[in-house]
Amino acid sequence: MNRKRFVTDRAPAWGELDALVAAAGRRASRLEPVEVRRLGLLYRAAAADLALARRCFPADPLVSALERRVVSARRLVYGGEHQPLSVGRFLGTRYWQRVRERPALLLAAFLLLAVPMLLAGTWAGRDPDRAGGLVPESMQQVTTRTSADFGLPADERAAASSQILVNNIRVTFLAFAGGIAFAVGAALVLLYNGVLLGASFGLTIAAGNGPALFEFVLPHGVLELSCIVVAGAAGMRMGWALVAPGRRRRGDALKVEARAAVEVIAGTALALVVAGFVEGTFSTTGLGLGPALVVGLGLGAVFWILVWWRGAPDDLPADGDDEVLGTASGFGPGHRPGGGDGPGPDGAAVPSPAVRPLDAVAVRGAPAP
Repeated sequence: MNRKRFVTDRAPAWGELDALVAAAGRRASRLEPVEVRRLGLLYRAAAADLALARRCFPADPLVSALERRVVSARRLVYGGEHQPLSVGRFLGTRYWQRVRERPALLLAAFLLLAVPMLLAGTWAGRDPDRAGGLVPESMQQVTTRTSADFGLPADERAAASSQILVNNIRVTFLAFAGGIAFAVGAALVLLYNGVLLGASFGLTIAAGNGPALFEFVLPHGVLELSCIVVAGAAGMRMGWALVAPGRRRRGDALKVEARAAVEVIAGTALALVVAGFVEGTFSTTGLGLGPALVVGLGLGAVFWILVWWRGAPDDLPADGDDEVLGTASGFGPGHRPGGGDGPGPDGAAVPSPAVRPLDAVAVRGAPAP
């Protein structure tokens, strides 16, 4: 198929589609009914053009330009009215959906934290003398503590909660921000914290203070470590957009993924407030191993049940999801518009989809044909 002829034939329809998208802005309701129907027809035609371009000119910048054009029009055709994201909707569904959107990265973040923790803990238990040099002095004090009751008065417990919260947010932010370096920074933060925590746990257990350690760590630890894993996955989400942007430009991919990652961090910060409060208020009072286990596993279970339950995807893809896969047109690379014959190797011309009779278009608010 001749590229120059293809562009010449389709350019007027693309220009008209761009004009309608610009006139509509974020809401198709700004257009007249006739224009809404025309928007739907031109969107379908551009989507068919995208399918042809992907097959005939796969490495051409024309494909990326058409993808951006189709994505912009699709939001108007299928997206409905834009509704501002309320706090209730964010906490009720959106945050949990963002966490659940990238299960592979969640698993990777979990392994990057858990595996070094187990290995370092085993090593520290077998060779505490060498492992002791790895753990900072502030954490070594925990290894010698024989009771989870720190004996803090109420005002000091409140101050401890604030300090713990600041530290937790700092670690979480580092795990998140490190992801921008092609996901390597986030991976290193997770690895480092896994080794540090594992060595500390191993030394404490080797010193015979394991029960006091678990009594102190369990109430807040499951939720706190869950937040670190989620933050690490959010950071790697940004970095992976640069490593494997798919059909998008790296800048476009980073923009979409960074917006989702920031939403994840905003919600995770609230979960860290809960973890910090529990750590400063309950973990240091010597609850007993049984109650500590119930509180810790309960908080962790609530968090991950909400991820599974409230994080279920909506029927329509979230903003930017189509761009992730580069399939906003709804057609695969081999689709032939209108069921007709696509261009063959001999370059046979195909009638322009923009002037073909099209089926009814699913445009919200458009009158029936």
